Amino acid sequence: MSKKLIPLSFFILLIVTFSHLSFLQGENKQAEVQREILVITVNSVINPVAAEYVSKSIKKASEMRAEALIIELDTPGGLDTSMRSIVKEIIGSSVPVVVYVSPSGARAASAGVFITLSAHIAVMSPGTNIGAAHPVAVGEKMDKVMAEKATNDAAAYIKSIAEQHGRNAKWAENAVRKSVSITETEALKNNVIDLISKDINSLLSEIDNREVKTAAGSKILKTSGAKIVRHEAGIRNKILNFISDPSVAYMLMLLGFYGLFFELTNPGSLLPGIVGAIALILAFYSFQTLPVNYAGLLLIITGIILFILEVKVASCGMLTVGGLVCLILGSLMLFDSPSPFLRLSLSIILPAAIVTAMFFIVTFRLAYKAHKKKPITGTEGLIGLECVAKTDIRPDGGTVLLHGEFWSAYSDGFILKDEKVIVEDVKGLKVKVRKTSAH
Repeated sequence: MSKKLIPLSFFILLIVTFSHLSFLQGENKQAEVQREILVITVNSVINPVAAEYVSKSIKKASEMRAEALIIELDTPGGLDTSMRSIVKEIIGSSVPVVVYVSPSGARAASAGVFITLSAHIAVMSPGTNIGAAHPVAVGEKMDKVMAEKATNDAAAYIKSIAEQHGRNAKWAENAVRKSVSITETEALKNNVIDLISKDINSLLSEIDNREVKTAAGSKILKTSGAKIVRHEAGIRNKILNFISDPSVAYMLMLLGFYGLFFELTNPGSLLPGIVGAIALILAFYSFQTLPVNYAGLLLIITGIILFILEVKVASCGMLTVGGLVCLILGSLMLFDSPSPFLRLSLSIILPAAIVTAMFFIVTFRLAYKAHKKKPITGTEGLIGLECVAKTDIRPDGGTVLLHGEFWSAYSDGFILKDEKVIVEDVKGLKVKVRKTSAH
């Protein structure tokens, strides 16, 4: 090879090498820019709506190949079935899931403990707490044997979750059996959580380069400088979550009774019946997510029946009092749970009971009076009216002046012309009359 070609070949080789390195560096920068962290917020009761939201978010994080999914959690607890559904989704996720009990003042109680311990990385914000995971009955009273079975089942479940992630299984069991609760500093000291972070940015810096084991295998997180993408719950989830509130469900039930009752007493109104039917359907949907005591529901229905009977039966107000008692007691019993967030307060029950009593009594009384009122139109409205005989009236016929019109008339006896008579019956265009009592 010519000596002149050697420097030229070396120069070309350098250019190609530097171009390739620049290309690789550009790819790395592009990959770095494309790293995303999906963040969702669960700050309500753990119910089917929350479970659906978490499940869809995990799928979304997988589809967008997110570096991790962060669940900002603040919950007083919720339904066992919904909690287990969320835990299964987290454990089976190929994307690392970080449960972050946040903001300051938040808590991960009851079902929230299970969800936090199931995370690949468990983090708490300063001023938060976790614990009190003892199982409670939903919609029915548990005897001693059933309560013990439920407690043992929950204890075994939470221990397996804690052991899977190398967390304090003994404390987890005590959270179920003894309802213990601890602060974030105690949780970190007792190996219940992995980190304490003041905000999302600090959290991303602290978990950077941390290795986690997911359903798809081990993964080293690259979260420093990653883009935060927030996934808000859709309008459907927000509406369903709103109506799952015990107070809202209770009002929907009463509104449903109002609408259907008004439609039945005023057939053809349509709008009250439609609104009532929709409200009742929404209320029954909410009851699926709440600890409903059906004895309380029956008491409420009995109270409404007593309000209706008050109008037709002379009880000197006893039926109304009975209806109020049934409605108040039924409302107090309707949601049977030791948790305040799953019960109705007296500030809602008492006004609702009084308004309901007034509504049914006034509405039914007006409808009942309208039903009993004598018709003033049509052929029925002619019966009982007083008119004047314009000719002699015999059983075979005659004429009367009625409402300024001449009508064919007949009677059982003889009636003289110009006598005042009263209409007894109407048959087609002929009326039957009799003499007034004055005659």
